[in-house]
Amino acid sequence: MTTQNTNPKVDAYLSKIKTWKDESVKLRKIILDCDLTEDYKWMHPCYTLNGKNVVLIHGFKEYCAIMFLKGSLLKDPHGILIQQTNNVQGGRQIRFTNLEQIIEQEEILKAYIREAIEVEQAGLKVEKKEVEQFAVPEELQQQFDANPAFQTAFEALTPGRQRAYLYHFSQPKQSKTKTSRIEKCMQPIMEGKGLND
Repeated sequence: MTTQNTNPKVDAYLSKIKTWKDESVKLRKIILDCDLTEDYKWMHPCYTLNGKNVVLIHGFKEYCAIMFLKGSLLKDPHGILIQQTNNVQGGRQIRFTNLEQIIEQEEILKAYIREAIEVEQAGLKVEKKEVEQFAVPEELQQQFDANPAFQTAFEALTPGRQRAYLYHFSQPKQSKTKTSRIEKCMQPIMEGKGLND
């Protein structure tokens, strides 16, 4: 790793983090040794190839991780890739709870990173589930039935926006929480806005 490859925004990020600092620094070195370009996106170090996102470094409460954006396309011969939730389609993580795990797996990590680079170079794409494959929560269907204009507005959203809302509405366990989320999002949906617009 040379300082020419590093990004000042990642330097600033690493100087401020309190947890997983040593682990993140080591992961950074491993990733930069694989000739990716360092960037800073979504408030995390992000490593790209020709402007395409390949891998991120994330710190969580219980663990730190590297996340391959097209991880579902990797072979995973060591069985170490983790799908965060059932709704994550392409991304896969490798998780760590201490620096020693990263050091022990350095060559394996580099092999996974090199494969992720090959996937990007080949132009492979993650096949996304169609919106129709996502379950519509009962509470949302009730709102559609009561207000056909709301359903029309929802169906006019881009598929990505529809997926984001369906995931957001499906997360809570309690029906009243689902209903509350739907009600809060009705106006933005009517205006054609996405969850994060």
